[in-house]
Parts: sequence; structure tokens; C-alpha cells
Amino acid sequence: MNRHTIQRYALIVAMTSVVLPIGGQTLRPASEHEWRQFRGSAHLTGLSATTPPATLTLLWTYDAGEVIDSSAAIANGVVYVGGGDGDLVALDLDSGALRWSYSTANLIGESSPAVGPDTVYIGDLGGFVHAVNTADGQGRWTFQTNSEIKSSPVLVNDLVLIGSYDGHLYALDARTGEERWKVLTMGQVHATPAVQDGLAFIAGCDAQFRAIRVTDGNEMYQIDAGAYTGASPIVTGDRAYFGTFNFEVLALDLKDRTVAWRYTRDDAQFPYYSSAALDGDRIILGGRDKRVHAIDAATGAPVWTFATRARVDSSPVVAGGRVYIGSGDGRLYVLDAASGKKIWEFDTGAGITASPALADGKIVIGAQDGRLYVFG
Repeated sequence: MNRHTIQRYALIVAMTSVVLPIGGQTLRPASEHEWRQFRGSAHLTGLSATTPPATLTLLWTYDAGEVIDSSAAIANGVVYVGGGDGDLVALDLDSGALRWSYSTANLIGESSPAVGPDTVYIGDLGGFVHAVNTADGQGRWTFQTNSEIKSSPVLVNDLVLIGSYDGHLYALDARTGEERWKVLTMGQVHATPAVQDGLAFIAGCDAQFRAIRVTDGNEMYQIDAGAYTGASPIVTGDRAYFGTFNFEVLALDLKDRTVAWRYTRDDAQFPYYSSAALDGDRIILGGRDKRVHAIDAATGAPVWTFATRARVDSSPVVAGGRVYIGSGDGRLYVLDAASGKKIWEFDTGAGITASPALADGKIVIGAQDGRLYVFG
């Protein structure tokens, strides 16, 4: 490109606030006004376009009664979150007022809601997928799998994609709940699928990373990750990133179908359960070594670490140059994305395994004390 073309291209990038990650795929963060699913978008990048205040204040809390492992979704000024007691609740984002509560009749674990135009979807530990009317909390349909669900649903066109501990990734009709297809793996499907270019990608408990065609469920290829994986993958361009229980973070080359690099630390042989966020040229995620790690996305070289007081299973969200992440030590941390230096923290007094949801300048996160905390 000539100099003028380069200048025009740079201006377009700046005006549209896009992120150009490794792999060549242009990604947009989740809208500043909503966070419709786990990790914000179907690429699972953990990026938000909103900018929370530099100095945060606790705006309100909601007592869900039991531990909250589910991460919230936000759409049209409403927060949706699953409580450990099995209730999916809808709360006003500004005030915390309860709009409605829907009982799944089972416990809800880590499955986090996904919000469509008029329906919210979630899985429970009884193995059921629930579709609930966003307007009034009335059930639309349920679908039963053969084991517990900790995977979060992802909406792709008219399909709901979700994994089950029965070993299958399911594609369900979003309007009726009818099974369109299912793919059997060799282990539990714990992770949430990432979606790109008509393919769903799952990192599995069977140590295989799979690419599955969304239209018909045909498996297009596998890459051997070499280890059990509980984290959900980031997929962007020709790269995928996720941590494993073999104490590594992997970058996979989807074109060559090989491992591009492995990040490991000799001083910390602990699993990575947190799903990563992609911040430009850095991968950021929590580790069970009690640290938050930033890794060069191109090379796998360490960039910085930040030490908490307990393991970090919460998955980070990056917005406005800052990292928002919870820890088992009960604290919500805000870190500088470039340096890893702590900017702010809030102590809930109970462990945090859920991940933040960001929209309209607010941060929403649940804790093990059964409370949902909202800051702004």
C-alpha cells in the first residue's frame, strides 16, 4: 500500500475502534451497551467497548441465595444471571430491581445465559437447556441431555450451541428446542464453543480441539492439544488460544493444524481453568498459581504477571486499557492491561469464580456468597 492508503486505513481503524489481533481477523469488542453471552461474543475474546469510570463505586447488590458460578449477561438494560439455587433471574441494570425469576428446578453451575432477541437460554446441572421469554420469564421450551451442563450456550443464526457432560456438543433450534444435530466427543464437553466462519470450535476434556461445521455438525478437523482442557478457546483468524490442565497455555495454528507455541512456567506448575481475553497483541488469563498472566500472542513469551491471594478461575474482561477479573481470594481486581499493575480492588469477602460482564459503564459479577455485585 502507498503512504496515503496506509493513512486512510489507520484512520478507519481508529474511528471504528476495532482490534486487529494475531491471525489477520478483524474483531469488534462487545457493544458498549450489552454483553449478551459468556465472554461477550461468539469469538469468546472477552473484550468490551464500554468504559467504566476510573473510580468505581458499588452501585447495588442482589442476594441470589446460593453461590453464583454463572457469569451474567446484559441486554437492553437488563442483567440475566443464574443462581446456584437454580433460579435464572432478570434484574434492572440501573437499580437492581427484580423483574422476574424463572426456576429451572435444578441447580445452576457455571453455565451462563445467552440472550437472543426475545429469549434467554441457559443450561443446568440436571442436564436441561432452558429457553425463557425475556419479557416475562415464562418458559418457552426445555431440552434434556443425559448429564449435567456447565457449558454456556452460544447463539448462531437460528441455532443454540451448547455442550453437555454426556460427551456431546448439541445444536438446538432456537425457537422450538428441537435437536438439529449432535457431535459425540471422547469426554465431557465442559467448554463453551467459539464460532468463526461457519465453524464451532471446542477444546475438550478428551484433549482434542475440534472444528465442527455449524450447518450440519460435520467434524472438519481435530488438533491434539495433548491435555485435558476446561477453558473455552479464543478463536481469531488462523489462531486459537486456551489453557490446559497440563500447566500450559497453547496457541494453535488453525491453518497448519499444529501447536504454534506453548506457554509454561517452571516456577508454577498449576492448571489454567480461566478462559483468556485477547487484548491486541496480548493474551490475558488467570491461573491456579494465584496469578493473572499476560502473554505475547505471537510468540508465547511472558509479558507480565499479577499475584492475587488465591487461584484465579475467573475469566478476564478487557475494556478501555484495563483488565477486570475476579479471584478466589474474594476480590475483583482492576489492572492496567499494558503493565499488569493494580489500579483498584474490591473485597467481597467470598471467593469469585464467575467472570465479569460489562455494559453501559458498569461491571457485573457474582460471588460465592450468593450475591451479585454491580459497580459503576
